[in-house]
This record gives sequence, C-alpha cells and structure tokens, in this order.
Amino acid sequence: MYEATFKNIDDTLWKDAGCSSELDYIEQTSWILFLKYLDDFESDKETAAILNGETYSRIIDGAYRWVEWAAPKKADGTLDYNIAMTGDDLRDFVNSKLFPHLSSFKQTAENPRSITYKIGEIFGEVRNKLQSGYALRDVINKVDELKFLSNEDKYELSSLYEDKIKNMGNAGRNGGEYYTPRPLIKSIVKVTNPQIGETVYDGAVGSAGFLCEAYAWMRGQGELSAADYEQLQNNTFIGKEKKSLAYVIGIMNMILHGVEAPNIVHSNTLAENIADIEQKNRVDVVLANPPFGGKERAEIQQNFPIKTSETAYLFLQHFIKILKSGGRCGVVIKNTFLSNTDNASIALRKQLLEECNLFAVLDLPSGAFIGTGVKTVVLFFEKGKPTDKVWYYQLNVGRNMGKTNPLNEEDLAEFVEMSKTQELSDNSWLVDVVGINTDTWDLTVNNPNRVEEVDNRTPSEIIAEIEELDAQAAQALQAIKELL
Repeated sequence: MYEATFKNIDDTLWKDAGCSSELDYIEQTSWILFLKYLDDFESDKETAAILNGETYSRIIDGAYRWVEWAAPKKADGTLDYNIAMTGDDLRDFVNSKLFPHLSSFKQTAENPRSITYKIGEIFGEVRNKLQSGYALRDVINKVDELKFLSNEDKYELSSLYEDKIKNMGNAGRNGGEYYTPRPLIKSIVKVTNPQIGETVYDGAVGSAGFLCEAYAWMRGQGELSAADYEQLQNNTFIGKEKKSLAYVIGIMNMILHGVEAPNIVHSNTLAENIADIEQKNRVDVVLANPPFGGKERAEIQQNFPIKTSETAYLFLQHFIKILKSGGRCGVVIKNTFLSNTDNASIALRKQLLEECNLFAVLDLPSGAFIGTGVKTVVLFFEKGKPTDKVWYYQLNVGRNMGKTNPLNEEDLAEFVEMSKTQELSDNSWLVDVVGINTDTWDLTVNNPNRVEEVDNRTPSEIIAEIEELDAQAAQALQAIKELL
C-alpha cells in the first residue's frame, strides 16, 4: 500500500507546474508527511496521558492541527468535503497562515533542541511549491491514508523514504550530496561499532543516513532498558547540516527511523573555529561522508590550522579535533587525498598519522557512488595514539557498477569480517608507517599482491606485430569487397 501511495504522490507532483524534479518531490512530500506523522504522534501521546490521568498540551493545536485544516473527518472517518478546504482556499491557507504560524515556533520555543524549535526551523526554510490547490488536496488525501501504528508500518515507510532519497541522488543536480549508498553506511557503522552510552556525530549530516543506521545498529545490540532507550532518543546522536532541504530531509528521515526529536542543528560546521572546540563538545564516534570538491572562502579557512579551500579536508580537521581520545571515525573521502602533493594534503596526512591510529583504509571501486565516477576511500581511525601499521582492503566486486548493479552488503561482507583481525589476502595488506616517506606522507593504495604485467617486447617487435595486424585487416577487407 505504502509504495503505491508514494508513487501516486509523485504522479500528482509531476503534473504540478511548481515541481520539476525529484528534489522538489521529496521536499514537498517531506513537509506534508512530517505534519501527518506529528499529528499521529501527538494523538498517541494524548491518549497515553488520558489513560494515566494526565493532560497533554499539543505542540500544534487549533486551526493548525492536521485534522482541522488537512483532513477534517465525518463521524464515519471519511473526509468531510463540506469542511475541507480545496483549491485556492487550501493553497492560500497553507502559504499565508500555516507556514507563517509554524515558522514562528522558532522564536517561541524555549529549547533549541526541542521538536517545537525544529518545526519552526523547518517551516522557516521550506515552502509550499504546489501551485494548484487541487493538486495539494490530492497529495494531502494520499498522505492521510498512511498509518504509523506499528513498528512494521514505520519500517516500511522509512525504507520507502530512503528509496526516495536515493532517487533524488540519482536525479543529479545536488541530490547526490544527500545520499550515500546504504550498504556502505551499514559497513562503516559495523566497523566503528558504536555502543549505547557513546555519542555519535555527523557534521555533514545530509539525509542523516549514518545516524539512522547507527541508531538501528545500537538498538539491535540486545534487550534495551528504559534508560538505554532514553539515552538513544535524547543523548546519543548529533548532526549538523548547512543546506535547508537536506536539514528537513534529515530530520524527517530520523523521525521515520524512530528518533522522535532528532538533535540535528541547521548550521555550517565549517563556520565554527575548531580552536573553540572544548572537551564537553567532543564525541565518541564520527560517521560522515563530507562534500568533496568544494571550494571554501578565505574566511572559512581561517577557522582551521591547515589552510585549504578543499571542503573535505576542512571537515577532516574538524572530525579529528572533535573526537575524544579513544574515539573512532569512519569517513568517506576522495582517494586523491592519499597521494596529493600540495602542502595541505601532506600536512593533513601527517597530522592524521601522528595524532590518530589510521587502522584501516577501504579502497572503493569506481561506480560505488551512482552518478559519479569519482574514486573514493573510507578512512577508519582512532584518536589518541599514532599509527603503527595501516591495513588496506581493496574492494573488487568483479563487475561494472551502476544503477542496475549497485553496491550491496554482500560485496562488503568480507571487508567487514576481515577488518576485525586485519587478515591478509589478495585484496588486503599491511603497510608499516616506518617505511613511509616523511617528506610526502604518501598513503597511495598500491596492492602488493597484484603484479602488473610488464610488456617486455622491443620497439621493433611491437612494430612488426602492428604490421602483421594491418596485413590481416587488409586481407579481411579485400575478402569482403570480393563478396559485394
């Protein structure tokens, strides 16, 4: 049912003049879905309060409740079209009343970490792009059909929402910034192994895929106590995101995956001077795929000891700084970081090896990230002691990767298992830091188990072979001409 509903919503959005891409589709679906989910969530809270003889004050109440403006019902539970707004009335109410009202929550909320504050931020950043009030009514009616009653319901909805994020990434433009292949995320989480009681951080949170998977991993570690669950809900996950759409999607994604009030902050991580990071700000685990290829302005670079315009390199400095001693990090970065000869790259590699134990490097094949041919690696390191040996694993999937042959968990299973003992194989090897050139600190992936074939032919032998091939080609061409 849910899959068909999402497809029907996309069909409606596709027909509306205000929506032109997957980015628009998921933005519009997100804010409407968010309000429906929140209304169901508040109804559950209200019912529980009544059963306990308590009162519950709704965050969104009065004319702005979902059941008042979006889906007023008759006694039999069907939509009351005599009351429900449709067409221009609905569009105008959403644009001129609903959004301004909800955006005002940012000013009235007592706590910036509260869901009330986040509602204010969300509706201060997004806008209704549906130009037709009739199309808006159609989407609202379809979203109203969705139920959030059981964990199975929420799981199916969260999976479908992930698919929409994936499609947004495949659509191009900036969508790829928000999506990291889920199998890769799961593998990074397994290797870093976050535990209940630890804090998990992503300073370039995007669609919050890393935090969602970390939450699923930590919940699956065994029977949870009430205190454990409270810890996961309120004191474990921290995210920062600069872009408005990604911020909204990240919050929605975490809510659908079970985190009721996500601690995601709408801010530019790189605008913070890392010298200001104190012990109280530090975290146990960093999981991230920061944007790479970006060019940061001079005033942003001033926040970092190693000056560079490369966005990913600034993020890497931030991650090293914000980790606690003994904290672990799994971060995706362009493979050129390992070998670039510019001063910033060399200095950053030196810092990484001297301040952290770079215990593993996962070398990913081209096509791991759909829509881009950029080669990437995943760096796994622990802060607080220098690197002695680096364990490399070169992922060879045995096929060309793309939309029809994406990365899957089975591809990464061997890496995850072998990383526990740093087993040596045809695809894995150890490099002793003692042997690294300290002028360049080069960490290039060079698999010693794969011997490159060397062409030992002399130039005259090569020329003779070319002439022989040319003669064969001429004979074949002549035979074809004789047949005509």
